[in-house]
Amino acid sequence: MSYVLSIQHDRSHSGAPLSYTPEQLCDLESIRDAALRYCRGVDRLDVELMKSAYWAEATDDHGVFVGNAWVFCENCMESHLRWRSTSHCIFNHSIDLGSDGVRARGEIYNVTYLFQQDVDVLDTWHGRYLDLYEKRGDEWRILERVCVHEGSHSAPIQPMAFDASKFRVGSFDRATPGRRIGP
Repeated sequence: MSYVLSIQHDRSHSGAPLSYTPEQLCDLESIRDAALRYCRGVDRLDVELMKSAYWAEATDDHGVFVGNAWVFCENCMESHLRWRSTSHCIFNHSIDLGSDGVRARGEIYNVTYLFQQDVDVLDTWHGRYLDLYEKRGDEWRILERVCVHEGSHSAPIQPMAFDASKFRVGSFDRATPGRRIGP
C-alpha cells in the first residue's frame, strides 16, 4: 500500500503556515479522542471503552502480543490486574492526515506509570505508539498499532511528605458493580 503524506507534513517542510479545513480539525480531534479512549479504557479496565479505539479487525503489535486488537484488549483486562492502578500518559501526538480523507498515520509518545498490586513498587514504561487510523462514516479508529519500547524502570515507591492515606486509592476509579466512576 502507498500513502500520501498529509498537508500538515508537506506544509511544515515548505515553510508555509499550517492551516486546516473545519473537517480536518474535526478529523484530528476524533483521532485524538480514539487515542484517549484506549488509554482510559486500559487504565480503568473498561474493555468496551478500550475496544472502541479500534476497528473490530484491527491489529496490535505490543511485542508480547501480536494479533487482533480486540483480543489484545480482552487480554489486558486480566494481565493488568497485577497492577493496582495504571496511568497511560500520552504526549506529542503527531497526526498526518492522508489525502484520501479516510486514512491517517500517527505517532504518540507514551509514558505509563504502573503501581504493582502487592508491593510498593512503581513500574515506569517509556515508548511510542505508531498508528494507522481509518475513518468510516464520521468515526475514526485505530486500524493498526505498533507499540515501540524505549525503556522501562522499576523502583520502590518513596512516600511523599504528606498524609496520602486521606486520598482514594488508585483502583477507586475502576468500575465496579453498583458504583459509578467518580463522585
